[in-house]
Amino acid sequence: MNVPHPTEPVFQLHRGSAPLLISLPHDGSLIPEAFKSRMVESARRAPDTDWHVSRLYAFARELGASILVPRHSRYVVDLNRPPDDVSLYPGQNTTGLCPGVQFSGEAVYLDGQAPDEAEVAQRVELYWRPYHDTLVAELDRIRGEHGRAVLWEGHSIRGEVPFLFDGVLPDLNLGTAAGKSCLPELQARLEGILSAQNDYDWIANGRFKGGYITRHYGDPEIGVQAVQLELSQRNYMDEDSFAYDVAKAARLQPLLQALLRATLQAQDA
Repeated sequence: MNVPHPTEPVFQLHRGSAPLLISLPHDGSLIPEAFKSRMVESARRAPDTDWHVSRLYAFARELGASILVPRHSRYVVDLNRPPDDVSLYPGQNTTGLCPGVQFSGEAVYLDGQAPDEAEVAQRVELYWRPYHDTLVAELDRIRGEHGRAVLWEGHSIRGEVPFLFDGVLPDLNLGTAAGKSCLPELQARLEGILSAQNDYDWIANGRFKGGYITRHYGDPEIGVQAVQLELSQRNYMDEDSFAYDVAKAARLQPLLQALLRATLQAQDA
């Protein structure tokens, strides 16, 4: 099918003053009707959205951070996958560039309705590329003004997703492409903050090591560090109703703020 052109911008960019860009590539939940009508009922709710992460990170504007947020669901196109759809986790269950399977293991599309290669390519041009072009331009702007930049990838997921991983996911999952996407000093600062608190359990470079954006754009040698933080949604929302929990979020946000402040302090060091 011919993919309909978006009638509104596919992302929102808040441009800040600090050397920090927060990318929230799975925050969007909009699915155009042309795609939704071909999906199974359960997929039409966009259940695999990183619900409310833009609300959770809204405080970062006060830190001077730039924030990039898409409008559309990962079911339209997954902004954190490479355009050639090479698996980020070979040998493990995962989802692709235009996902055909939900995190539950159920199909996204009705029989015979999944996008073909030509449609996937159109979605990449209309929805994926504008986000990445803007991300690159904003990193270049920040680096031009400050001489350096940190890209913070904000994500969230249900704490238990048997299709993707065994057992219960830790509360906070730090990913730095196994130490390749940021300097050791920054990772040590972040791990120090996580180790000093007792409210949430955490892991670094466990099941989630950082997706395409972290791995592709994190290049400490040119002054761009990248970090992904995958949050278990149970800590700021109700995982079944997708409702934001103000009290839980308020308890978590000071830790997120401390982590972001540490990235800025590392930049100033």
